Amino acid sequence: MTAPEITTATPADRPRVIASLVAAFTKDPVLRYLFPDEVTYPLHAAAFFGHLFDKRVHKGTVWTIERGASVALWEPPAADNQSPGNDLAAQLPTDALARVHAYDEAVHSALPAAPFWYLGVLGTHPDKAGRRWGHAVMRAGLRRAAADGLPAVLETSNTANVELYRRAGWQVLRVVAAPVPTWIMHQPAR
Repeated sequence: MTAPEITTATPADRPRVIASLVAAFTKDPVLRYLFPDEVTYPLHAAAFFGHLFDKRVHKGTVWTIERGASVALWEPPAADNQSPGNDLAAQLPTDALARVHAYDEAVHSALPAAPFWYLGVLGTHPDKAGRRWGHAVMRAGLRRAAADGLPAVLETSNTANVELYRRAGWQVLRVVAAPVPTWIMHQPAR
């Protein structure tokens, strides 16, 4: 079996990346907390993922397979990992934006103080699931972290993902209880 080609995303990949992530996170506990309404979920989740993609694409830290069928949105260590900016405020209703800020504040206050590479989002379109493409794009960021001699950190609110990440070498660092139970996981510097 040939390994999939991993590419660094460009702005042209934005629509496919967003479509894949919206589909991949339909039942994710955090995304459903942020955007609980079935009717508006696609629109609000697309705005949210578009915001995260736009923050990272020009840093060269968004890795994809098939130009966005599987995607890893990584944040480099020198970046500001603070709350989403005002551009998201123009795209979300006040209540959804308040939930985004509450979740972001709870999780980011639990992240390590020392520099690290941050795997902000990892997802594969459900039509392409089961091919281990998520692992492949995740490893691209892990290689960058290792090259920098820095640990990697991620968060997950999906209990099934905790074991998947453990098998991929991640360790639970801590659990954030509210507003949605979330595991902060890390891989030590290599």
